[in-house]
Amino acid sequence: MRTLDMTEGKPHVLLLRFSVPLMLGNLFQQLYTFADTLIVGRKLGVSALAALGATEWLCFLMFGFIQGLTQGLSIGIAKHFGEGNKDLVQRGIFQAGCISAGAAFIVTAAGHGLLVPALRLLRTPEALFEMSHSYLTILYSGIPISFAYNMAAAVLRAVGNSRTPLYAMVAASFTNILLDILFVTALGLGIRGAAYGTLLSQLCAALCCMAALRKTEQIRIEPENRKPDRHIMAEQIKLGVPMGVQNIITAAGGLVVQSVVNGFGLLFLAGYTAANKLYGLLEIAASSYGYAISTYTAQNAGAGRNDRIRSGIRAALVIGTVSAYLMSLVMVLSGRQILGLFIVEGQVDIGAAIQTGYRFLQILAVFFPLLYAVYILRSCMQGMGNSTIPMLSSLIQVLMRILCAAVLTKIIGNKGVFWGEVMAWAGADIFLAAHLFWPFHVSAAAAYVPAACRETGDVLSSEQKERI
Repeated sequence: MRTLDMTEGKPHVLLLRFSVPLMLGNLFQQLYTFADTLIVGRKLGVSALAALGATEWLCFLMFGFIQGLTQGLSIGIAKHFGEGNKDLVQRGIFQAGCISAGAAFIVTAAGHGLLVPALRLLRTPEALFEMSHSYLTILYSGIPISFAYNMAAAVLRAVGNSRTPLYAMVAASFTNILLDILFVTALGLGIRGAAYGTLLSQLCAALCCMAALRKTEQIRIEPENRKPDRHIMAEQIKLGVPMGVQNIITAAGGLVVQSVVNGFGLLFLAGYTAANKLYGLLEIAASSYGYAISTYTAQNAGAGRNDRIRSGIRAALVIGTVSAYLMSLVMVLSGRQILGLFIVEGQVDIGAAIQTGYRFLQILAVFFPLLYAVYILRSCMQGMGNSTIPMLSSLIQVLMRILCAAVLTKIIGNKGVFWGEVMAWAGADIFLAAHLFWPFHVSAAAAYVPAACRETGDVLSSEQKERI
């Protein structure tokens, strides 16, 4: 399997070359939930669709933590790859695997233990409670599978391989669609069938990525590197846990918003759920650019190339802004038609449900570049080894969402939930930009990369100092 050294070459070319396969892979990954929502909404009705909507943030709570943790564990691997230190790369992969195995056990137990109280706390309607509970119970049972896939994919991305996760997601997404049709429609398993399809599809993706790891010679772990290393493990935990917690913080704010949305009734919940699925698809490019700039920054930080980090940020922001407005056009021009796919006419007032979702999309479309900037700025700081400021930016997002859900909805009605998203993006952008660009402004010679390295306990080599 091929790897990609991002310490040489034009930043915009490297970022696009790396992020496009990620974008396509994330697109197919989103098709998991998109297919679930579409098939459930069309075959099982609006109540089942609303039940999926009621699980949205509880899914992100668990699986967002897993994604953040594994991405954080891989940052040190990318940095050592940029340094050209093969032994440290292999040791880092081994430690990350051990951490993931232990975390999978803990997270699975916690998920099942807290599921019912969480659904009650969210004021999940009784008519939806059983469906939501059974769906999440099955998904939470597959948490070890999610850890296996996300950790394997994160390691591949760390060494510049973004194509294998794409191929894995393509295979898994088609598998998911076929299994959804089989389980939900043919076998009549209802919403549980959608959960089984998602779980088995992710197993397919995990096996593909792990097979690729075994075939990549540079990262195949040699026997002498298969032993515990407390220093590497501590460094990985220091980066990984805050990134996982960052997503938990985001989910916590989402859960508060979800409890407010649940109180607006079935019709609003159905329209809001459908709009969020489209929003998730259009957010894919943003998360892909985030992964790309994180790997790019980590590798160049390891090589001591701070000049390339600055040019990479500029290139990523330009690419992100253009992409965001292209996604906004999709929302405005095709939003109504896409939302109409989720809701069967005659089940509810379809026009009112679609109008709810479309109003949400119109507001998001105007300010979508703010979301792309959040992903790019946050991931750049994480790639430099700073996990604290990105975590705090998530806290700002949560506070803005909660404030709008609790206060703004009382002033302008349910549209306050929609504006909460925009306010969350803007608050995070201001905070991240202030902390990211000020160090570069203060020291044109690159004070920030050494600061990031000090946070992870690393010392720059004389060669790296010369480059800076």
